[in-house]
Amino acid sequence: MPAPALTRTERLDRLPFTSRHRRLLVGSGIGWALDAMDVGLLSYVLVALAATWQITPGEQSWIATASAVGMAIGASLGGLLADRLGRRQVFALTLLVFGIATGVSALAWSVALLVALRFIVGLGLGAELPVASTLVSELAPARIRGRVVVLLEAFWAAGWLAAALIGAFLVPSSDDGWRWALAIGVVPAFYAIVVRWRLPESVRFLETRGRHEEAEAVVRSFEESAGVGHEADAAADRGTRLSVAEPNAVTSSADAADAADAHSTIAHSTDARSAGVGPGAATQTTRLGGLFSPGMLRRTVPLWVVWFCVNFSYYGAFIWLPTILFNSGFSLVRSVGFTLIITLAQLPGYAVAAWLIEVWGRRATLTVFLAGSAASAALFGTATTDVWILTFGCLLSFFNLGAWGALYAVTPELYPTRLRGTGAGWAAGVGRIGAILAPLSVPLLSAAGGSPLLFGVFGAVFVIAAVGALLLAERKGRPLED
Repeated sequence: MPAPALTRTERLDRLPFTSRHRRLLVGSGIGWALDAMDVGLLSYVLVALAATWQITPGEQSWIATASAVGMAIGASLGGLLADRLGRRQVFALTLLVFGIATGVSALAWSVALLVALRFIVGLGLGAELPVASTLVSELAPARIRGRVVVLLEAFWAAGWLAAALIGAFLVPSSDDGWRWALAIGVVPAFYAIVVRWRLPESVRFLETRGRHEEAEAVVRSFEESAGVGHEADAAADRGTRLSVAEPNAVTSSADAADAADAHSTIAHSTDARSAGVGPGAATQTTRLGGLFSPGMLRRTVPLWVVWFCVNFSYYGAFIWLPTILFNSGFSLVRSVGFTLIITLAQLPGYAVAAWLIEVWGRRATLTVFLAGSAASAALFGTATTDVWILTFGCLLSFFNLGAWGALYAVTPELYPTRLRGTGAGWAAGVGRIGAILAPLSVPLLSAAGGSPLLFGVFGAVFVIAAVGALLLAERKGRPLED
């Protein structure tokens, strides 16, 4: 009796890491790095404007907040569009939006115009990250999926490092150095062409839209890259939908409940479609409701808590870091130099998280790195000498960015295919609310209690995030839900 045919997703999951996966990772990662570069440049632009335009801390806050508001809206809309139009299409669109808007912002002649342009930049920035991580997560083999997504997130450090170098050498070079720095940010608009034509679309998305021939072509391209044939039957050759295999056996009562939740959500969405919500795929309203269905609620709520807390502490600390150092008495050049050194600590943070996430699992890795972030933030707030500022700053960078990598790895895994983009996008969108509040809170907290109070609050928020992480489902090594 012949062995049962494998589904396309099973064929993807059995592959080794190939040159095709590498091109996907690097191609998506470059877009990710360009996003990080744009976000990172803002911190240097803010401190430069304080020196050249003599803008107030309140005006600095509004410029940073405009980006965060745009990112919140962009992340939410981007996830919905990715589930409707495709991961690759929306990925390319986001690069185009924030690249053009960043280039135009180099010409800004007032704070009000810069605020408006940074809002548009934020729309693209916010949508790009959850869409890119969803695309990579859906094409990576299950046994190394978490590691691959953390490596994708590691490109953030490369982009932030590029921003630090531009901030260290170009921004202080003249009164218009910040304009030239923003002009460089137009590069993503050109890279959008590469994304649109060179990266593959998600097989899972193509199957949900009935585009089976395209899905089959993508799977075959990965198999050819690995030098592996497949045993699919004639139905697969015709591009017909293959039957979905049962998920891996669960190993605990918690996992059993988690699996039951997933089936409950699938049934809920199926009922909605049969009631006339729409053909093929759920409508946007159904997708949003699906995040709060009985099967998804226990995943969505703690995930949103973690995203909010991590965004609040990260953007509060790192967007303002050069300005905090500058206001503490450091020169502009020295503030930027310290920030550059602290930024370098992101790279080993990602590397360690990428290794641990397939050893300890997602939940343990995320929790430990968030706890480390909490301790580092509290210690950084009490540092008074150059050595301790650099030491605790590097530790905060190490743990915080490692936590980011683990968070991006776990997020797409918590939702089935038709909700994956929406779930990841809305988690990031809720997180951006924290990014909105953080820039507004920094001047108030600094005035009330200086760095000890400011970073003490960041540390406490990291503790809340760690508690939320403990409530997340563990998906290490398990296939993504269809």
